[in-house]
Amino acid sequence: MKPALFIFGGLFIIILLIPTLLVTPFMDQSKGKLGEELTVAKSNVPVLAESPVDVPVYRSQAQQIENIPLEEYVIGVVASEMPAEFETEALKAQALAARTYITKQLMNEKTYGAPAGSVVTDTTMHQVYKNQEELKKQWGNDYIAKLNKITEAVAATQGKILTYDQKPIDASFFSTSNGYTENSEAYWKEAIPYLKSVNSTWDEKSPKFYDQKIITIKEFEQTLGVKIDTSKETVGTIKELTPGKRVAKVEISGKEFTGRQIREKLELKSSDFTWKIKGNSIVIETEGFGHGVGMSQYGANFMAEAGKTYDEILSHYYQGTEIGTAEPFLSKYTAKQ
Repeated sequence: MKPALFIFGGLFIIILLIPTLLVTPFMDQSKGKLGEELTVAKSNVPVLAESPVDVPVYRSQAQQIENIPLEEYVIGVVASEMPAEFETEALKAQALAARTYITKQLMNEKTYGAPAGSVVTDTTMHQVYKNQEELKKQWGNDYIAKLNKITEAVAATQGKILTYDQKPIDASFFSTSNGYTENSEAYWKEAIPYLKSVNSTWDEKSPKFYDQKIITIKEFEQTLGVKIDTSKETVGTIKELTPGKRVAKVEISGKEFTGRQIREKLELKSSDFTWKIKGNSIVIETEGFGHGVGMSQYGANFMAEAGKTYDEILSHYYQGTEIGTAEPFLSKYTAKQ
């Protein structure tokens, strides 16, 4: 009797398992390829709820508009804008910044730099976005592990955005500060109350903190439309600094430039620069990487390494803001469609 009972019991277990085996590979079909990848990985990553809206993104390579579920779009942005190796709390902060940015874009009456029918491009003009196939090529064998890590960060902040005065903020971010973030009006025109200079001294540990560029005097003169007095060691006179300790104004051979103009024209990493003449060249040294306004990504990671949570990171870089829900703003967007 015992063998018969054993066989019967085994058959009973198999019968119970069959529905699960049949259903599991198809459970995430509504979530597209991302859901399939997570199922294959047999991950414990939190499952994202269905996105309330699709984001019309202009895919620059294909030159066509692709409608992407909002949370899947956020995953693609975080994966493209921040190294997956960063601490999870930093990735959460980036996810919330990315979701806030796109929520504000969806609310705008006009889109800037995006072709008709889209609200953003997939380039640095807005937020860099890559889909799963593109990430597979980029990450290779690390694809599943990195995708799961980023998805977990996005799921942990799902539906959350940063607000100021009960509106989505301009959640700007950049790679590495020079030790301070920058006032918005020091780089752009508008003074934004939550985009003010704050300390970010830990950024000195970033591999992107320091850079050196050497260009010929001739190229320098042609690019800026100036004439250098080679009898002097100095290139120009820095007239004013910004609140974030970057160059605000500089005079070269009687011609005045902003630090931003110098950075953009000479393609420098930062507008915190010093320079000197060496032979027939000009050696330019910079500290920091990016415009400096908003959240420093490497700063966020160093804060996370020190035990800070994503909300503490965000409140440091976007002072005076609150974490709220995107739902009422997304509802307004869908009502207009």
